[in-house]
Amino acid sequence: MLTISEEVLLLFLDDEKGTFIRGPDIHVELAMSGAVLMDLAFANRIDTDPERLFVVDQSPVGDRVLDDLLSRIAATEPERSTEYWLNWIREDVPDIMGHFIDRLVEKGILRRMEEKILWVFETRRYPVIDDREEREVKRRITSVLFSDEIPDPRDVVIIGIVNACDLLDVILHHREVDKVRGRAEQISQMDFIGQAINSTINDVRASILSMISTM
Repeated sequence: MLTISEEVLLLFLDDEKGTFIRGPDIHVELAMSGAVLMDLAFANRIDTDPERLFVVDQSPVGDRVLDDLLSRIAATEPERSTEYWLNWIREDVPDIMGHFIDRLVEKGILRRMEEKILWVFETRRYPVIDDREEREVKRRITSVLFSDEIPDPRDVVIIGIVNACDLLDVILHHREVDKVRGRAEQISQMDFIGQAINSTINDVRASILSMISTM
C-alpha cells in the first residue's frame, strides 16, 4: 500500500506531461507537511491535542523520512504544537518530495527522465509506468467528492489536506470545485487528528499569505 504522502504526490501529477502540477508553493509545502504527519498518525505513532503534537509510539515505521521525523518529535522538549511541526517540516519539503518520488520510481510506478529545454536548461519528468495506483487514488477522491458515500479514512485525510491547502483546483476542473466545496468541508471534519492538522494548516496558510500580502 502507498503512503498518504505518495498518494498526495500522485494527485499532483500531470499524466500527459509527466510533471507535477504546481499550486502556490506554500500550499504544496503545507500539503506535503500535513501528509507526512498523517502518515505517522495512521501508523499510530503520533497524536494531537489543542496545544501539542506528541509521540505515542517511538518504534520505527520503516521509512527514512518518517522515522527521522518521529525521532525528532520524540526528542524535542518541551512538546511542540502542530503548527510548529508543520512549519518545521515545510523547510524540508523539496527533500521530502524527492524521497517519495524516489520511492514511487523504485516501486515501478514512475520513471525518471532527464530532458533539455532549448538544449540549455535541464528539466526532469516522471512519466507513469504503471498508472493503476495513480488512477485509483484520483478515482477514489473524485468518487467520494461527487457522491454521498461514506469515505474510507485515508480518503478523508487526503481530501482534508487538499481542501485545507486550497488545492482542489489542482485535481479538479475549476468549474467543478464550487460544486464539491461543501462536500469537501464536510468530509474534512470526519477525522479528529486530521481535523486538528487541517485546521492548523488553514491557520498557517492564512498567516503566511497575510504576511506576503503586506510585503
